[in-house]
Amino acid sequence: MRPLTRLVALRPLASSGTSSFNLRWLSQTAARREARSSTESMLQSIYGGGAPAAQTQDALGNLSKSMVFDSFNKRSVDTGVLMGKPQPVKEDSFEPYHLHVFAHKHNTHVTFTLPNKNAVLSLSCGNVGFKKCRRGTFDAAYSLAKYALERLVYMGYTTKINRVELSLRGFGQGRDATIKALMSPEGAFLRDKIVRVTDATRVKYAGTRSPTKRRL
Repeated sequence: MRPLTRLVALRPLASSGTSSFNLRWLSQTAARREARSSTESMLQSIYGGGAPAAQTQDALGNLSKSMVFDSFNKRSVDTGVLMGKPQPVKEDSFEPYHLHVFAHKHNTHVTFTLPNKNAVLSLSCGNVGFKKCRRGTFDAAYSLAKYALERLVYMGYTTKINRVELSLRGFGQGRDATIKALMSPEGAFLRDKIVRVTDATRVKYAGTRSPTKRRL
């Protein structure tokens, strides 16, 4: 069905004595015909020859389809996991091993854990022969750190460890002693694999009043 368009009234016919008007469709005016012909010529130059109407519809349909497919191809959401494609895993996404050092005034504790946080080695200065007040000294902590590193070598973790996180807690003498041990030849296998150093010292904030400190 032809769409409704506005009719344009032209001047009266000279030959007839009546006052009738010559009517024609607005789409058939000279300006509209020129615009339509220019559009068809442009589309033909872009998409080739052929029937103008059919070629125009096919060209516009192909153009719309290509735009839709391009929009889908340029999506920012990666759906490769849903399609079963293996995704590359970044190295930073792997959890490293952990070396925890808890150094307080009276003792030093060294714990080595797997990436899943399961402990495989946990020692204190009492395990290397120091008793009572000597457990809080620098020498005791240094001996403990060297012994812990030797145990890791004996357990075969030199080839298993790729990345290590060093976690320090407390401000006792064992804090500096452990770092000195890592800088020694015994800690050479672990020193280059440390990727992160964190301070896990607890800071008190508000809460109840602390008990009176012990005087020595």
